Amino acid sequence: MPRRHVLEGLAATGAAMTGAAAGARTAVSSSAAWDAIVIGAGVFGSWTAWTLQRAGHKVLLLDAGGAAHNRASSGGETRLIRTEYAGNALYTRWAWASLAEWQALSKRHESPIFHSTGALYLYPQDGAGIDHSIAIQRGLGIPIEKLTAGAMARRWPQVDFGGIAVGVMQPTMGTLMARRSVQALVGEFVAAGGGFRPFAVDPPRSDAASLGSITGSGGETLRAGRFVFACGPWLPRLFPVVVGDRIVPSRQDVFFFAPAAGDARFAAGELPAWVDVSSPDLHYGFPDIEARGFKIALDAHGPRYDPDSGERRVSDQALADVRAYLARRFPDLARRPLAEGRVCQYENSDNGHFLIDRHPQWKDCWIVGGGSGHGFKHGPAVGRYVADRLLGIGEPEPAFALAAHRIHG
Repeated sequence: MPRRHVLEGLAATGAAMTGAAAGARTAVSSSAAWDAIVIGAGVFGSWTAWTLQRAGHKVLLLDAGGAAHNRASSGGETRLIRTEYAGNALYTRWAWASLAEWQALSKRHESPIFHSTGALYLYPQDGAGIDHSIAIQRGLGIPIEKLTAGAMARRWPQVDFGGIAVGVMQPTMGTLMARRSVQALVGEFVAAGGGFRPFAVDPPRSDAASLGSITGSGGETLRAGRFVFACGPWLPRLFPVVVGDRIVPSRQDVFFFAPAAGDARFAAGELPAWVDVSSPDLHYGFPDIEARGFKIALDAHGPRYDPDSGERRVSDQALADVRAYLARRFPDLARRPLAEGRVCQYENSDNGHFLIDRHPQWKDCWIVGGGSGHGFKHGPAVGRYVADRLLGIGEPEPAFALAAHRIHG
């Protein structure tokens, strides 16, 4: 990849970007209060703000609802980090580079941010594509195992592997504590001198080649040299023409079931996080982590969803469908009580790739989104990539460009 420095880890951010950062600051208008303002304190926005700050920039981070709040795509309890990406080298490398940064963040805080649960992919058929993906990962030095259904049944007898041909196990992958990790990162950003405040941004408007400033719903105006809009499912509302249906929020129901008292078979350490590719809806889930219960959800995109007005109560039909799946794959959990239900959302791009590009009119404005249900794990790499693009270093990824995403009529 041309962005080799992205894959070398974010720990060297300051050294790698010091010269570029100094040059970039000289181009910022002296009337600007901030070198950069990042709108949206989710995983993409917080890592972008953190990375720019480590490069020596004066950065303000804004969010209308708070860091990783309960309606944000980065809110909630857990996210899977894995490098099994069906042979996609870009996302495999980005996830691998990001893992080290998540682990480092976890080590800097008392409450764990990363749980080394491992990650298990279940495939209904073996094939060359699986071997290709494994080869890419082994080439990067990623520990990985290919397992038969029989081997998995012996290792995890609490799972019914009927209809599964092979599994791909990644023992060093695992579970990120979503809300906690973003809030911890924002805490580090603020402690190091970054600005953070609640602020609801109006859709930006300017007839000039630069945006120059943003205005809040209360009429306050903030100025900066550069702006990054990392607002997840709110991007189409802020940029109805430029983003439009390139990003569509969808409703995603999530369930936590309570294992029987004393039954440790579904706890972290006894069962990895998992993704069932044999399921038409691509069920995935996590073992019982921090006593929250066994988590299960569907990766298939739900109906279109408004993150502000949508009711966040799981549907009876979705619960019945999940219980039917449990009866087939995790039969001892099928009749266990529902401990918690949540409604989250994905912010899906039209093709599943991230959308990271400069606004076509405003040279000082960048749009960052399209996590599409798999973006959280890549937060550190996205932050580095966006910071590089703002500072004019590194090569653009064509798949992230606005032109690579089409608006649906």
